[in-house]
Amino acid sequence: MKRMMLSLALMTTMLCAWAGNQTAPDFTLNDINGKPLTLSSLRGQYVILDFWGSWCPWCIKGFPKMKEYYAKYKGKFEIVGIDCRDTEYKWKKAVKEYELPWLHVYNPKTSTVLEDYAIQGFPTKIIVGPDGTIVQTIIGEDPQFYTLLDDLFK
Repeated sequence: MKRMMLSLALMTTMLCAWAGNQTAPDFTLNDINGKPLTLSSLRGQYVILDFWGSWCPWCIKGFPKMKEYYAKYKGKFEIVGIDCRDTEYKWKKAVKEYELPWLHVYNPKTSTVLEDYAIQGFPTKIIVGPDGTIVQTIIGEDPQFYTLLDDLFK
């Protein structure tokens, strides 16, 4: 119990540290078609970085609501799904199987993106503002994420 409380406190501290005037670390990863996608190329709009894996039941459980909100606020933000700890085959299969309409990038084991964003749990959603700063980090499948989107885009 003590260990769990310490982990939660650490995650909360990290969550707060990533919100505010922190610039989102730039990265370039290959998209689902094998073409490079650079985060900074999406500046000027809100971007949601969705760190997920096909092996993560909470990630999969959240897809229907993510698709609903992606359609609800179409054109007001972009989602970049960032593969975590999948093989390229399993990643592509999951994107197709769950019919995920947003951008996707493959995160190879040699990448430092997980470390750069201090990802500790899955799913993790990071909202990046149009200026490239981190607005909020949400760890886990939390209804607060959708409330925040409603607040931002209504």
